Amino acid sequence: MKLVDQVVRSFKVAKVFRENTDKINSIDFSPSGETLISCSEDDQIVIYDCEKGTQMITVNSKKYGVDLIHFTHAKNTAIHSSTKVDDTIRYLSLHDNKYLRYFPGHTKKVVTLCLSPVEDTFLSGSLDKTLRLWDLRSPNCQGLMHLSGRPVAAYDPEGLIFAAGVNSESIKLYDLRSFDKGPFVTFKLNQEKECDWTGLKFSRDGKTMLISTNGSIIRLVDAYHGTPLQTFTGHLNNKGIPIEASFSPDSQYIFSGSTDGRVHVWNADTGYKVCVLNGDHPAPIQCVQFNPKFMMLASACTNMAFWLPTIEDV
Repeated sequence: MKLVDQVVRSFKVAKVFRENTDKINSIDFSPSGETLISCSEDDQIVIYDCEKGTQMITVNSKKYGVDLIHFTHAKNTAIHSSTKVDDTIRYLSLHDNKYLRYFPGHTKKVVTLCLSPVEDTFLSGSLDKTLRLWDLRSPNCQGLMHLSGRPVAAYDPEGLIFAAGVNSESIKLYDLRSFDKGPFVTFKLNQEKECDWTGLKFSRDGKTMLISTNGSIIRLVDAYHGTPLQTFTGHLNNKGIPIEASFSPDSQYIFSGSTDGRVHVWNADTGYKVCVLNGDHPAPIQCVQFNPKFMMLASACTNMAFWLPTIEDV
């Protein structure tokens, strides 16, 4: 089935999970699309089976808290940032709930964490105005970049370059093999007046970058030239929360949560609003992602919802 407007509009909630007692702050699909991991402000990490629509594992991170969770390439492992004690990043074995390694260094809250799509390296950025490059096999930081403000970061789909959004006004592109030489290009955008950049993602075709914010605005930027392509608005964010925006796997659609508990969908090329999906979320939707392999969408407030198309092949 191809993702077209008609199919997108037909998405309905197929399954709701109500395991969490506080808001889900981060979600991540495995590259195979078979599982989804989430973490919540109630300190729970939950793994779901996307094919069966069931909950598989729940582990607690009561001591350190948990945010910005990501599957790593090894089976049943994840990295996450901490919300208590300190700002260390933790590498977790999920089947026995044991920490494999700690990555200390940041001195303030970690606000961006992303894993290389091709190897065991990852990037973290913090309110301490630094971006750090790590290797899962070593607790020592592999690279440190001092920035002029709050960072957001993302790897490109090939894992050859990474982008750092700084101070809600510029995007710097670094070559991973020579990041210590500084960015090879910097795109200057108009600084956000009303909000901060809280997320950055490359489209899967590598041509565009999506900037999400803690306001009612999402921006799409050309990844080669830094030209602003689209501004997506019309979704509510009156709580100042970092609402996630995501691409569909074909890079054609943009999905975002909202504080009114609905999922908003736009066409990435034209900028027009395709639809607003109502799944009866009782609280603000902070997380929305499309499954990388299967025709399903996940959205989360305190509840986790799995969406499926209700239309037959068109």
